[in-house]
Amino acid sequence: MAQRMLKFVDVERETPEKRAAEARREDFHEIYRQYARDKAAEQAARCSQCGVPFCQSHCPLHNNIPDWLKLTAEGRLREAYELSQETNTFPEICGRICPQDRLCEGNCVIEQSGHGTVTIGAIEKYLTDTAFEEGWVAPIRPAAERPESVGIIGAGPGGLAAADRLRRAGVQVTVYDRHDRAGGLMTYGIPGFKLEKPVVMQRNAQFEEAGVEFVLNCEIGRDIGFGELRARHDAVLVATGVYRARDVGGPGSGLGGIVQALDYLTASNRKSFGDDVPEFDSGMLNAEGKDVVVIGGGDTAMDCVRTAVRQGATSVKCLYRRDRANMPGSQREVQNAEEEGVEFVWQSAPKGFLGEGAVTGVRMIRIRLGAPDQTGRQTPEEIPGSEETVKADLVIKALGFEPEELPRLWGEPGLEVTRWGTVKADFRTHRTALPGVWAVGDIVRGASLVVWAIRDGREAADAMLAEFDAAAAIAAQ
Repeated sequence: MAQRMLKFVDVERETPEKRAAEARREDFHEIYRQYARDKAAEQAARCSQCGVPFCQSHCPLHNNIPDWLKLTAEGRLREAYELSQETNTFPEICGRICPQDRLCEGNCVIEQSGHGTVTIGAIEKYLTDTAFEEGWVAPIRPAAERPESVGIIGAGPGGLAAADRLRRAGVQVTVYDRHDRAGGLMTYGIPGFKLEKPVVMQRNAQFEEAGVEFVLNCEIGRDIGFGELRARHDAVLVATGVYRARDVGGPGSGLGGIVQALDYLTASNRKSFGDDVPEFDSGMLNAEGKDVVVIGGGDTAMDCVRTAVRQGATSVKCLYRRDRANMPGSQREVQNAEEEGVEFVWQSAPKGFLGEGAVTGVRMIRIRLGAPDQTGRQTPEEIPGSEETVKADLVIKALGFEPEELPRLWGEPGLEVTRWGTVKADFRTHRTALPGVWAVGDIVRGASLVVWAIRDGREAADAMLAEFDAAAAIAAQ
C-alpha cells in the first residue's frame, strides 16, 4: 500500500510545468557542456607545443601537459583524459585547487611572452569531469590479487594516492583515519566553493569499490597502537599530514570568538554535508553578521576570508605581517578575495585582543620590513607607536600548521623526526629508519601542496612494490 501511494504521489508531482522546467534545465546543461567543450578546445589549441615544456617540468607530477592539450584541441577528449590520469591520481582535484599560477600556468611560455597563459587547470578539470560524466573513469580491478597487506595512516591525498597504486597492483590495503569521512583536508579543510565535496566523495567511492578498506574515526595511539598496526600489516605508510595549529599569544588571546582556522573550515564543510554542527549553529564558528579578522597570509587564510564572505560576514579583514609581494599564498586567491570585498591590512601583526568574555577587537601594530634573514626574506620589525584597534567579533587564526609529536603519541621512539618534528624519510623511496615503515606528504615535507603529497604517495607505493617483488623473488629461489 505504501509503495502504491508513493508511486501515486510521484505521478501527481510530475506536472507539465515541472516537465517543462526539467527540459529547460537539460537544454541549459547541454548548452553549457558545448560551451565548456569549445572553450577547452580553444584554450588547448593555444599551446605552442614548445620544445622545452616548462609547464610539464614545473608540475611536481610531471604531467604530460602538452600532449593532452593537443588531444583536447583535436577533440579526442577520452584519450586526453586517459593520458592526464596516467601520472595523476586526482586530476579533477588538482585542476581545481593546484596553484597553477605558481606551477604549470605560471611557467607557460605564452604567459611569459605576455599573451596570457593557456588555462591548463581549467582544461584538466573539464577533462576529468567529462570522464566521470561519460563513464570513462574505469573501476580499479587488479589483474591478480597479491598476499601483501599495507596499512596507511591518513586518508588524505598522499595516503589515497598510495592506496590507488597499491590496490591496482593487487595489494591488500587498509586506510586508517581519525575523521568520519576519507579525504583529509580535501574533505574538511578546503572550502566547497573551491573543491566541491561530491568530487572528493566520488573518488572515495571508487576506492571502496576497488576493495580498499577504510577504518574511520580511528586514532592511532588511542584506538589502535602503532606497534599493533605494524604487526597487522607487511608495511605501514605514515601519511597523517600536519594538524597542530600554530598559535598567537598576547593579552586576551583566550577570549571567546578567537578560533583556529581548521576548526572554522571543518565546521563549515561539515555543515555543507548536512551534519549536525552545534558550534556552527550557536554562531561560534559562523561568520554571519560579524566583523571578521583573519590573521595569516597563506592559502588557509584565503580559504577563511572567502568562506566568511559567503557566510554573510559584515566585514572581513586579513592581517598579514609582510607585504603583498611576500604573501605565501596564491596571488590568484588574493585577487579573488579582494574582488569579493576582503580588506587586506598589509604589514600588520596582532599585539593583543580586546573584550570581556568575548573578543570585540584586535590590537594590532604596523610592521616594516628590515634586512633579509638567512633565507633571503626581509625580517618583519614592529614600528613603535603605530598601534591601532581593529573591530572584531570573530578572529580566525590561520598561521599555518606543525606536525604532531608522533613518536610520543604513538609510543614509538624509533620513529625518527627532524628538529622541526617532521618524520625523517628517504626523499626518493620515502622509507623511514623503522623497517617496513614509509612516510609521505606534509608529515615529511611540512605544510605543502596536495600535488606534492600525491607525488610522494605514488613514489612510496612504487618503492613498496619493488621491495615486495624483491622479497618474493628471494623466497622463490
